[in-house]
Amino acid sequence: MYVFINIGSNKGDRRLNLSRAMRGVGHEFGLFEMSHAIESEPWGFESNARFLNVGIMFQTDLQPLEVLDILQGIEKSISPDSHRDSKGNYIDRVIDIDIVAIDEQVIDDERLKVPHPCLAERRFFLEPMNEIAPDWRHPVTGKNASEMLAEL
Repeated sequence: MYVFINIGSNKGDRRLNLSRAMRGVGHEFGLFEMSHAIESEPWGFESNARFLNVGIMFQTDLQPLEVLDILQGIEKSISPDSHRDSKGNYIDRVIDIDIVAIDEQVIDDERLKVPHPCLAERRFFLEPMNEIAPDWRHPVTGKNASEMLAEL
């Protein structure tokens, strides 16, 4: 199966943080396709620190929750800090790895929801997705990343 992830950082040396995460992904999953890096405003919270994001696509035979566990392990190895404050609000973070989609599957698990519930609202998800997987279609809406971008 093909897994599409987004890696973001807005704290510390963003490029180094992304590089460390990509090295972890490569070590765990092997070869991957990567988008160019894009800068974006924080989404869902206020901060002066802009995010640097990349999209990655790789292939694996692992189950989706196994992939999630490995990606969360990569995150924790780079920074054990939480992505949220004590009230549950988003905060600046060294690294954030999100599973955006897995093939054209729909997964609605307590730990994992794919396609990502906010995919159609986040340019920093859609632009890399459009670059590395222009033929991928949302399994519920049938739209590709380009069509979702046009609606933003």
